[in-house]
Amino acid sequence: MLAQMGERIRLARLRRRLSNAAVSGRAGISRTSLYKVEAGDAGVTMGTYLRVLAALGLEKDFEAVAADDRVGRKLQDLALEPKPTRAKRKRAGSTNSMVIDEVATSVGRGQEEAHKAGIAAADIDLTRAASAAHTAHRQPR
Repeated sequence: MLAQMGERIRLARLRRRLSNAAVSGRAGISRTSLYKVEAGDAGVTMGTYLRVLAALGLEKDFEAVAADDRVGRKLQDLALEPKPTRAKRKRAGSTNSMVIDEVATSVGRGQEEAHKAGIAAADIDLTRAASAAHTAHRQPR
């Protein structure tokens, strides 16, 4: 792929009747680097390729690389589609599920109370925790 691109760059330079020295001078690179670009050397930086393309007036060709990414857009669209969700099963009569339901209801009431009073739910939780700790501390052992 790089060899083919390098050959196309070389042909573009020859069609413009520009010498290696002229193009390398315009691009601000050595003639050796230009030779490597035209040979498709993988060790040449992308910046060097871009400089040569700009020296030949072909920088717009570089801007077109991956501009129309049809596969990537399709993958992105597929990722944006909603995924089907499964309903979670709740085991009837489970002690854990009853305790969890009771705590969730209690927390829900506390959050509703806090919302009505304009108090953050975290503040209520801290107040409850402090009160419980104070009560536990005061009880004789």
